[in-house]
Amino acid sequence: MDNSLIIALDFANKSEIERFLTPFDDRKLFLKVGMELFYQEGPSIIHQLKEKGHQIFLDLKLHDIPNTVKSAMKGLARLECDLVNVHAAGGKEMMEAAVEGLDAGTAAGQKRPYCIAVTQLTSTSQEQMNKEQLISVSLNESVLHYAALSKDAGLDGVVCSAWESAAIHAQTGSEFLTVCPGIRMESDQVGDQKRVATPQFARDAGVSSIVVGRSITRSTDPVKSYKQWINAWRG
Repeated sequence: MDNSLIIALDFANKSEIERFLTPFDDRKLFLKVGMELFYQEGPSIIHQLKEKGHQIFLDLKLHDIPNTVKSAMKGLARLECDLVNVHAAGGKEMMEAAVEGLDAGTAAGQKRPYCIAVTQLTSTSQEQMNKEQLISVSLNESVLHYAALSKDAGLDGVVCSAWESAAIHAQTGSEFLTVCPGIRMESDQVGDQKRVATPQFARDAGVSSIVVGRSITRSTDPVKSYKQWINAWRG
């Protein structure tokens, strides 16, 4: 899980994914399937990608009452994804229930999926958090609080900005995963992200894994772009 580059498959359907993946031939990738794709194609897209040997981050950000999340995670565990997530704002009891569901749904002898919690979205600014969520502390304090709560609940890590990774590891230990979207090359457009960082910054900050989308998926040569990203990320 450490040092992974996860490609966000921000596509609408299976045909678009097949077009994107074809140039990669038999290369095994770590792919993120989000809500847009999963809600269109359902569990079958996970089965198809796993059959090709890819690792999967199923990014559904579950956030509901504990029993509902537990039942949902029990079902998701049967898809044999490598990584799933919840919203830390759902609370400690909900996060504990998520892990219980994953344990219950994972086949005997198999390793349950890693479970991480979203702290604050990388599209969220300090001002938005204060005004819209009515959270009065700093963005960094909120993220660190959610990270500590996630670890106490038995989760494996968090989704956060690369800017917060070092402080999270200082608080929770180096084995606690920090999975970071909002990673951009110097020449990339920022898009709808607020707290962005370069792959070099993320590496130096001790980020566990990065999530990269449009810089690769919208490239005219995605394989070349992927290799450039791997080189920039792993040094």
